[in-house]
Amino acid sequence: MDRYRMWSLITLLMTALALQGCAQQTQEGASSASPEAAVSPAPEVRVEEAVEQTVAPAAAAVKKPSGSAFAGKKFFNIYTDGSAPDNHYAPSGWMGDYGDLKINTKHMDRPRSGSTSIQIVYNNKASQGQRWAGIYWQNPPNNWGTLPGGYDLTGATKLTFWARGEKGGERIEEFKLGGISGNYADTDVAGIGPVVLTTEWQQFTIDLADKDLTSISGGFCWATNLDVNPDGATFYLDDIRYE
Repeated sequence: MDRYRMWSLITLLMTALALQGCAQQTQEGASSASPEAAVSPAPEVRVEEAVEQTVAPAAAAVKKPSGSAFAGKKFFNIYTDGSAPDNHYAPSGWMGDYGDLKINTKHMDRPRSGSTSIQIVYNNKASQGQRWAGIYWQNPPNNWGTLPGGYDLTGATKLTFWARGEKGGERIEEFKLGGISGNYADTDVAGIGPVVLTTEWQQFTIDLADKDLTSISGGFCWATNLDVNPDGATFYLDDIRYE
């Protein structure tokens, strides 16, 4: 064999041995790598858990009080003063020409008692084309019988309130409580009217004898119209309470 062929065989043999060594080092390096270097699979996402965590607090926020809220009390107040901590219900149920209404629950001029009264301004624009308007005091706010709520007022025999007009002659067609329908309807309704106001405070009473007050979401309400108040009306309310 000549020297050239012998040198070629030696070169091929050395190359093969070198390749085998590299492969062995690669395998050893892979087997000795730390577990932290490995790529972990992405965690499983459970959409239903996220939904439950988001929805559960909102669903639990509305609960109907248990037992009579009137039990053991002489009074159950809807309004005494604008910041009174024992006021109940909210004047949230605006009806008819709601764009014609303004309400100030902390009006300071000539309250019947305390430091404030409720001022209601009803203008004659017929903004929604209804020619009448009114406001419900509701629990929870904006509850038109679609939510559990209200109060059990069993034991109350009457609802009393004081009212006066800005000029005198303002006519309110109805003052009432209850009467909200729906899946969570009020258990009864009672009212008085029409009422013509003077510039002096007058007390009015709604008789609740023999009324089912187990669940009342509409704690108080008034309504009137432009036919009897063609120039609108400004009037005041104070000391609204169940007795």
